[in-house]
Amino acid sequence: MNISMTRTTEKNLMVFSGRAHPELAEQVAAELGTQLVPTEARAFANSEIYVRFEESVRGCDAFVIQSHTAPINEWIMEHLIMVDALKRASAKRITVVMPFYGYARQDKKHRGREPISARLVADLFKTAGADRLMAVDLHTDQIQGFFDGPVDHLMALPILADYVREKYGEEDLVVVSPDAGRIKVAEQWAARLGGAPLAFIHKTRDIDRPNESRANRVVGQVEGRTCILVDDMIDSGGTITHAAEALMRDGASSVVIAATHPILSDPATQRLRDSVAREVVVMDTLPISQDKHFDKLTVLPIAPLLSTAIREVFEDGSVTSLFGGRA
Repeated sequence: MNISMTRTTEKNLMVFSGRAHPELAEQVAAELGTQLVPTEARAFANSEIYVRFEESVRGCDAFVIQSHTAPINEWIMEHLIMVDALKRASAKRITVVMPFYGYARQDKKHRGREPISARLVADLFKTAGADRLMAVDLHTDQIQGFFDGPVDHLMALPILADYVREKYGEEDLVVVSPDAGRIKVAEQWAARLGGAPLAFIHKTRDIDRPNESRANRVVGQVEGRTCILVDDMIDSGGTITHAAEALMRDGASSVVIAATHPILSDPATQRLRDSVAREVVVMDTLPISQDKHFDKLTVLPIAPLLSTAIREVFEDGSVTSLFGGRA
């Protein structure tokens, strides 16, 4: 006599957060109608990280949220340890949600004997047990290929562009890329802003001096126009503020800066506050401490996009459909 046991398991979505940007994870969980799984996380005396989840995660669809902010190595390590803990506790599927992907700028070799650290980060998460990655506005599209598994590349562009269109749509706009390499993104912005013309800043960068660039000249017609200066991140703020100055020197009527990731390493806040920019619009993919807020800064929420994408993944829907088939 054959005796078999059958059971239809219900899918169980669970959301986990590291300590880098808990407010964002709480917003995402609230949008999903759930709560973050209670987690014990602490450091030993020698700064080693310890993580333990206080509920059973067996068979769950786990979404582990951590944005890689400073101190970046600590938060990446905590993220990896959380994934390892889930794998060893028999989570069914582990999706690593990194609103900001640490080391994304190190995505290729500029000179001999350099690492490709963005690839190393992808390998670390794969080894830790991640089945899937989800990130917002990767520095370059090719990073999607560094991870051996599905990657959901979410775009903040529709949110940022809709805000800009609503506020500045009546003005004579031109979309400006801070360098020639990001002109494709600027084209998407232009389409979203009703076919606005394009310009870009021709700049040079000394590969021996990180975080420094020199804005050279503006390519395109900006005179008398409101320039929407778009980038994926603002780190120390030098590149973007120099670009804004170059646009004003060329006769632009005003400059609005729009970027996804507010890294805002010192002295970025001071530079942006003192810059010629009329407004600086960013997403809250990274935490912005109170002392880094300033009058011209507008912070838009990324949680609605992340929660919608998580729901699509959980329900085996389409993340691509969120971006009109582009993602």
